[in-house]
Amino acid sequence: MRPLEIIIPILLTIYLIWSHPRPFGIRLLPTAALLITLIHFGVEGYRWQMIPIYVLTSLLEVRALLKIKSASDWKPLGSYLTVILLAISIALPILLPVPSIPAPNGPYKVGTTIYELTDSSRKELYSGKDEARRFQIQVWYPSEPGPADKRAQWMNHADVFSRSISTDLLHLPPFFLDHLALVKLPAYKDSKVATSNDSYPVILFSHGWKGFNAQNTGQALQLASHGYVVVGVQHTYGAIVTVFDDGTVARNNPSALPAGVPDDEYDVAAHKLANQWASDLSYALDFMAGQNADSGSRFFNSLNLLLVGVYGHSSGGGAAIQFCGIDPRCTALLGQDPFMRPVSVRIFESGVTQPSFFMFSQRWANDVNSLNNRMFKPFYANSKAALGAVFIEGTAHYDFSDLPLLSPLAPQLGLKGPINGKRVTTIVDDYLLSFFDMTLKGKNSDLFNSQNTKYAEVKSLH
Repeated sequence: MRPLEIIIPILLTIYLIWSHPRPFGIRLLPTAALLITLIHFGVEGYRWQMIPIYVLTSLLEVRALLKIKSASDWKPLGSYLTVILLAISIALPILLPVPSIPAPNGPYKVGTTIYELTDSSRKELYSGKDEARRFQIQVWYPSEPGPADKRAQWMNHADVFSRSISTDLLHLPPFFLDHLALVKLPAYKDSKVATSNDSYPVILFSHGWKGFNAQNTGQALQLASHGYVVVGVQHTYGAIVTVFDDGTVARNNPSALPAGVPDDEYDVAAHKLANQWASDLSYALDFMAGQNADSGSRFFNSLNLLLVGVYGHSSGGGAAIQFCGIDPRCTALLGQDPFMRPVSVRIFESGVTQPSFFMFSQRWANDVNSLNNRMFKPFYANSKAALGAVFIEGTAHYDFSDLPLLSPLAPQLGLKGPINGKRVTTIVDDYLLSFFDMTLKGKNSDLFNSQNTKYAEVKSLH
């Protein structure tokens, strides 16, 4: 809960549990709660989870006004029942909080901006129309924000994204996550790129099937605060939803990765998807190279395009592998629960040549006989510069993303494992930053030593 959301029920609770008769000052607490509620509307913003508290505040204020001159009060039983109602009302905003993306700990502040790209050399495969491939990227970068710069939202068009996440991912009512529009990042929208004597390495991010480019924002912020330019690619029709500048809404196309079809048909579709996504990554890098050469761009002469890392989650992990197998600009690769079936046969059989590291959730690692694990093992063995493959005890698939922040009930919703959320964030961020610091900046790290015991939860996959 946000600060004013906490103060309001505290005032109501004090009012309700105060012994009878209540003194004049205590009987003013509903008025104070109502005033703070009005301030809350303007500063923090209304959300539906708080409606029971809004109603209770108004009812208690009406009653307080009607009996302001009287020392008599409700019978204790009525107050106790109201306290119970208040407790139930408080539960909603606690169980469905406005998520707080952790502030990064690097020396730089962070800026973010969004671009819409059209690759006229490729056809769109999944729209059913004769049109060029169109997708979006969100860039997080070291920044020097000015006093007029505003904090960015977690999700652009959060009203559309929140409803798609509610219905398509969580199978809940559409309005369930409407409050995601209230989330502000510790990052500044369209702010100035921080000046530096050295240009910044570039890291590409590829989300998973039914994911979105902002799903790992906490990791992007952390990397950007330590001197990287992070490019999150939104894979249209594979993402849960995409909203273009002209208002076009492109929802996930299930036929792009069809369920319930024969294996050979699925593999054809998966390979086609990985090629499309890997090409999105290549084109995004082409675009950033153009920005680096454009004197009118905020990124002019600020990017080191000889140092390009890529990481991806799930199907995006497979796309990241595919990208590093076909694009020589890839310098380093990290996979988070990488989904192997989309990877082409050639790359699957030969592995990748770049330094690479792979992190798995315990749920994926425990399924030792899964096709994914059986495919990963020979791929990893053939990747000669691999620095390790590990899993984190107590984790589930979405523990690599920001989605567990949606609710303390994330484990019950299937969004995380039993491991403490802050703990897994610390572990993943440390490995992510240390890997790219080592492979792109030449910094030493003991994390990738097989004898390292910094995190007891991290176990070798093999």
